[in-house]
Order: sequence, then C-alpha cells, then structure tokens
Amino acid sequence: MENGGQDTEHKKPRHQNDWAPEQLHRATQRFHSVVTIPVHTQIKGTQTVLSLHQARRILEAADRIALMDCTCRKQRNNCDSPIHTCLRLNQRATQALESPELRKLNPHLVTVDEALIVLEMSHRSGLVHMAIAVDQDQVNEVCSCCTCCCMALSAALRFGLAPRLLTSSAASITDESRCVACGTCVDRCRFGAREITGGSLLTYPDRCLGCGLCVSTCPQQAIKLVAKETRAS
Repeated sequence: MENGGQDTEHKKPRHQNDWAPEQLHRATQRFHSVVTIPVHTQIKGTQTVLSLHQARRILEAADRIALMDCTCRKQRNNCDSPIHTCLRLNQRATQALESPELRKLNPHLVTVDEALIVLEMSHRSGLVHMAIAVDQDQVNEVCSCCTCCCMALSAALRFGLAPRLLTSSAASITDESRCVACGTCVDRCRFGAREITGGSLLTYPDRCLGCGLCVSTCPQQAIKLVAKETRAS
C-alpha cells in the first residue's frame, strides 16, 4: 500500500557529536547538486541501467580518481560504517593528494575498477551513494554516506531538505503479491520511505530517492527500481 506521508523536520541534534545547524548551512551552500546513484540494481524504463552503470559512467569520465577516508565519519564517528570510501575526481582528487591537511585521510589514486569495488562494499554496508558537485556544476565527488555522520545526507534528512537538495532518476516499486512484510527493506531504507504497520508494508513514494538499498536485500525479490517518469505514469 502506498501512502502520501509528509516529511518531518528534525532540527535538534540526534547524536552527541552532531553537526551544528550553522555548519550544515555553510556546507550545503557549496553543493550545486547531489544525486543518488543506484548500485547493484536495475532501472526499468526507457532504458535499462545495469549494476553500477551510472557510477561507472561518472568515474570513467574523470581524469583521475582519489580514494580517501570519509571526512564526515572521521570527524563525527557516530557509527561503525566503513571509512575509506570517499572518491574525489579531477581537481578535487589533485587537491586531496597534494594537501598536507588531507594527508591524514590517506588519499591515493585508484582505477575505475578499484573505485567500483569500494562502492560495492559500501553498498553492502548500507551506505547511500551520492554524486556531488562541490563548488562547480559537474560531479567531482562520489560519496558513500550514512545518515548519522555525513553532512549532505544528514542535513537533507534532519532539516527536511531531501526534496530540494537531493535528486535521483529512479524510485522503488514493490510487488505486493510477493512481499511478506518481513521488514528487511524498512531497516535498509534511509529516507523513511517504508514502514511496517499492522503487519503490512506501507510505502511513501515521494520520499524514495532510488538508492537501491532495499532492492538488493529483499529476500523475496519483490522490489525493483524504475525510472521516475515510468513510476509517475
């Protein structure tokens, strides 16, 4: 069953070591765009997007890729998610490699295939992949974000900014005839788009950002991603 539930703003700190509102505000002003990237899923619409396809296209277009520790999780340390997951591209990669300040984040050059292995690992860990344009129009970071430490995702959820800050090309749909309401997808969803109520699954399509975390772990294979224009038709 689908429900048009509304987003709720949570402006109070959620963790002892949470970002201050003014920090989040300053940082999000630098983001030109933040786009979720489905991993290990298929998007059925006008074209099929294969596993890691969107991420590979972004990475292959880069002149260089630097892998480094996630600045946010390193600073906040609110969870035990993998840390060595941040991918910086082009000039941002050069900055990471040459900056004495960032040396503590262990930056080093990686190939496209090595970067994709990192994305696969972080997807299994329940992190949301986001392509971010920092201080420019083109993507120059591919991040694997948690909701408790990472600045962009944390701000989007805490202040109800997801519809304005985050975009995606896909959304999930569930085959109710196959769903057994086990709750696995609810635990995996980072956007509050799913819940179990009265033994049944409720979904909130407007909250779904198409990250695919629910798709890859559904034991009944009852969930798939579709292109948003298909979902709306």
